[in-house]
Amino acid sequence: MQNDPFNRRLLVIAACAAVVILAWHLGPALRVALLQSSVEPRVVSPRGALSDAETSTIEAFEGSRDSVVSISTSRRVVDYWSRNAYDVPRGTGSGFIWDKAGHVVTNNHVIQGASSATVRLADGRVFDAHLVGADPTHDIAVLRIDVRDADLPVLPIGTSGDLKVGQSVLAIGNPFGLDWTLTTGIISALDRELPNDSGGLIRGLIQTDAAINPGNSGGPLIDSAGRLIGMNTAIYSPSGSNAGIGFSVPVDTVNRVVPQILSSGRYRPPVLGVSSDPRADEILARQGVKGVLVLGVDAGTPAADAGLVPARLTPDGAVVPGDVIVALDDEPLDDTTDLRAALDRRRAGDKVQLTVLRNRARVKVEIPLQAAR
Repeated sequence: MQNDPFNRRLLVIAACAAVVILAWHLGPALRVALLQSSVEPRVVSPRGALSDAETSTIEAFEGSRDSVVSISTSRRVVDYWSRNAYDVPRGTGSGFIWDKAGHVVTNNHVIQGASSATVRLADGRVFDAHLVGADPTHDIAVLRIDVRDADLPVLPIGTSGDLKVGQSVLAIGNPFGLDWTLTTGIISALDRELPNDSGGLIRGLIQTDAAINPGNSGGPLIDSAGRLIGMNTAIYSPSGSNAGIGFSVPVDTVNRVVPQILSSGRYRPPVLGVSSDPRADEILARQGVKGVLVLGVDAGTPAADAGLVPARLTPDGAVVPGDVIVALDDEPLDDTTDLRAALDRRRAGDKVQLTVLRNRARVKVEIPLQAAR
């Protein structure tokens, strides 16, 4: 009995040691458990209503997204040794549904050089595409997919002649293979021009700071009301990626070119029935004259009926100038490029008024435009 206090002290010491050892091994887990049991999730702050600008952007995107398509192209190659032919991926781009007949509009450079193309709709369906026609001068091409679907979503068409710098715009496309990407911005400038693959210029382009990257080509540029106002066609960037300067073909041009492609497979701008040459512009410029020298007048054309006078050669080979067209509908023309751009904005059957410099006098001549043969 004399040892009982001692034994009790030993038991207490042993129990304390056991607790210390257990706490040493389980301490972190116990602390985490205690923390988890005592910390609650933070209270979520109410967001409130979306702003009018956000609501407008969301509605425009959701109303337009299903009309945008992804385009993948392939190129047929032949193995030199085996002579076997096979398709290799060439590139990707964007486009949009033009009508319920299954026509898809995109850039010409998206499908140029390809032997086949496939179109993927927003609902996941994939179709082989057939080329209807193209217009390299405006970088526009039309494809057709075989789909019997009366519910194909078609973008509403807007206008581009009344656009304003600073107006909000949205671009939808498939940059870098990231499908149905939305970017927003404003119209930065109007009436820009870029070289096309034909060696000429695409005029009247819309400049925007909405991010446009490789893969966006052919996709729609829409306004805040969800209307098509342009087709994204190019970027200006030293690196090849978005640098805040993108360009779109205005919808007025698209809406003028596409119907002709659908009807005949190509675009034919209206003509006056006269022949001219950019090299002749240099002759006029050396004389301090701006305008278009009429080198020839096609027989049986409205230009011939209106009595336009072409240049002629004297027996000794000297050129005697005829009429010089200096304005069209009071729009000054500096050279042949200006004349072609002015005609491109009009349609066959339109009547135009030419201001002609004839024997140092200005003469007004009215001529109906005709379709190019």
